Amino acid sequence: MILPQSIEEVLQRADIVEIIEQFIRLKKRGANYVANCPFHNESTPSFSVNPARGIFKCFGCGKGGNAVSFVQEHEKLSFPEAIKWIASFYKIALQETERSPEQQIVQQVEESIRVINEFATKHFQSNLWDTEDGLLIGQSYFKERGFSKEIIEQFRLGYSIQNNEQNDLLKALTLKGFSIEYALKSGIIKQKDDRLYDAYRGRVIFPIQNMTGRVLGFGARILVKNDKAPKYINSPENEIYIKSKVLYGLYQSRTHIAKLDECYLVEGYTDVVSLHQGGVKNVVASSGTSLTEDQLRLIKQLTRNLTILYDGDAAGVKAALRGLDMALAAGFNVKLVLFPDKEDPDSYIQKYGAVMFNDYILKHKKDIIEFRLEVGMEEVGKDPIKKTKLVNEIAQSISFINKTSDFVLHDYYVKEAVSKLQIDEASFLQLINSFNQKRQQAKAVPARVAQQEMAEQELADVDTNPYEITANDAESLQELQLIKVLLIYGGMPKEDFLNVADYIYSKIEFETLVSTNAQKIYKAYFDYCLEKEQVPELSYFVNHSDTSIQQIVTNLLQDKHELSPNWFNTYNIEVIHGAVNYLTEVESVLSYFELKKVKVILKQITKLMEEEKNPQALKLLLTTYKEHKALEKDLLKLMGTVIFKTNT
Repeated sequence: MILPQSIEEVLQRADIVEIIEQFIRLKKRGANYVANCPFHNESTPSFSVNPARGIFKCFGCGKGGNAVSFVQEHEKLSFPEAIKWIASFYKIALQETERSPEQQIVQQVEESIRVINEFATKHFQSNLWDTEDGLLIGQSYFKERGFSKEIIEQFRLGYSIQNNEQNDLLKALTLKGFSIEYALKSGIIKQKDDRLYDAYRGRVIFPIQNMTGRVLGFGARILVKNDKAPKYINSPENEIYIKSKVLYGLYQSRTHIAKLDECYLVEGYTDVVSLHQGGVKNVVASSGTSLTEDQLRLIKQLTRNLTILYDGDAAGVKAALRGLDMALAAGFNVKLVLFPDKEDPDSYIQKYGAVMFNDYILKHKKDIIEFRLEVGMEEVGKDPIKKTKLVNEIAQSISFINKTSDFVLHDYYVKEAVSKLQIDEASFLQLINSFNQKRQQAKAVPARVAQQEMAEQELADVDTNPYEITANDAESLQELQLIKVLLIYGGMPKEDFLNVADYIYSKIEFETLVSTNAQKIYKAYFDYCLEKEQVPELSYFVNHSDTSIQQIVTNLLQDKHELSPNWFNTYNIEVIHGAVNYLTEVESVLSYFELKKVKVILKQITKLMEEEKNPQALKLLLTTYKEHKALEKDLLKLMGTVIFKTNT
C-alpha cells in the first residue's frame, strides 16, 4: 500500500495542465484551458481545465475531477495505478508500507515474472525485426495477414527463432543473470528431464497485456503445419497470469470501448489485431475461453454494451452461447453477430474493409434471447423433448435478468419467448421464478456477500452523476453557494479573532441544511477544523480520498453553477466579480438562511392569527407580523443588491 505522505507528494506535484496535455491538446482561454472532451464526441469544446484550482470539468458529459481522476478515467486505472502513473511521470519514488515476509516473497515472485516477461517481449520483438529468420518467416506471416509495422509495434508482436539447438532466449536470460526458476514459471522456458529449452520456437508471439500495459503472458502461434503440435501455445497460469482474468487487446482498446460505449468480443488474437488494422478498435478477445465474471468486470468498467462476434459454424454458435447468462446477470446489454460460413471477423474485415464490416454488424446484430430462440427453434422442429429443453434454457436465461431494474426488458423477453415457443405465459413465468428460487437457495453466505458487493459496484458504475447541481432546486443552490463561499473564503478574517468559517459555523446549524451534498461538505469541512484546529485548504477537497466529495467540489467550483443575473431575477440580483468583496458576499449568502427562518416565523404567525379570537392577542400578533415582514423586506433587499462571483 502506498504511504499517505507519498500520495500527498504526488498530489502536490501534479500539474493538472501538464498531466492532461500528455493525452489531449489544450488551448488557453483566459485563466483556464479548453479542449474537445476526450470522454465523449463533440465538435465544440466544452472541456475546461482550471489550473488555479487544479480541476477539470466537461460541461457536456459532466465528468470532472483532479489530475489523478483524469488519469483514472482516461486510462481506466485504479486510484493506486493512477498515482503510480503520475509518480513515474515526475520521477517520484513512492514509499509503501512494510510487507510481511510472506507478502515480500509473493511480491518478489510477481515482480520477477513481470521483469522476465518484459525482457522476453523485447527479445521476441528484436528477433522479428533484427534477424534473418524474423524477416523471412515472422514478418512474412504478419504481412500475409495485412498487419502494418505500426500495428505490429502497437501490439508488441514478436517472433521466436526456429533453430532447435540455438535456444537464443535461454542464452540471453542466462547472460543477463535472470533466475531460470522464474523463466519456467513464466512459461517462456520449458524443461524436459534435465534439458532446458525455449518454449515458443518457430512461432510468432502475441504478448498478453493487462489494462495498464504490463505483459502478463504470451500466446504463440505455430507457422509450419504440424499435426503433433498445437496451433497455439499459451503461457501457463502463474502468480500474475490467470487466464480467466485477462482479455487480449484490452490495453489497446480500452479508450475506444469507453468512447463508443460498446465492446466487441472475438475469439482469437489475430481477430483483435486484424480489426484494429482495419480501423475497428473497440474489440477484445477471450482467447478461446468462456466469458468469466472477472472478464465481465473488466468490460463493465468501460461499457455495458457487449456484442459478441463469432464464426458462422456450429462450434461458433455453441461457443457464443457459453457464459452469456452470466453477462445478462451482470446487467449487460448482450448482442450477437454470426458471420457467414467460412468467414470470421479477421477474414471479413480483410476482404471487405471497415465500412462494410460495421454495416454487416449493424444489419445482423441480434439480441441474445432473440438469437437463442431463432437457433433453438431451427433445431427443435416437432420434437417435444427438444422443445422442453429449449423452453427451460430460455427461462433460465431470462431468470438472470434483474426484474426490478430491467422490468421492461424482462417483460419483452417473456412475451417474445411465449409468442415464438407458443406456450402459456403464466406457466412460463412460474418456470422463470423457479430458476430464481433455486439459485437463491443454492447460494451460501460468501456467495451472497460477493453478489452484494457486485451489485454495489454495478450501482457505482451507473453512468449518472448524483453530484451535479440541479438548476431546479433554488434551496439546494443557495446552500451550495454557501458551501462555495466557505471553501474559498473560510480562512479569511471576518472580525477580530474570528474568520469566515467560524462566523458561518456560528450562524448555520448542520441540521438546517436540506441538500445532502451541502451537508456532506459542511460536515467534512468542520470535522477537519475540529481535528486539525485550522481551516482546510481548497486542495484538501479537490484531492479528497472520497471521490464523491471530489466530484461535488469540482462541480461547485465551476462557473456553470454560479448564481447568474437571471437566476433570482425577481430580486434584481447584480453579479459582480472580485474576491475583495468577499465580506459582502458572505453576508448576502447568509441572509438567505435568515430569510428562510423569517418566512417560517411569518407562516406560523399567520396561522396563529387565523385561529386567534382575542382582539388584544390578535393586535400583538399583527405587530409581530409587521416587524418580521419589514425584516423580510430588508433581507430581500440585501440579497437582491449584489451577489459576487468567486472567480480566482
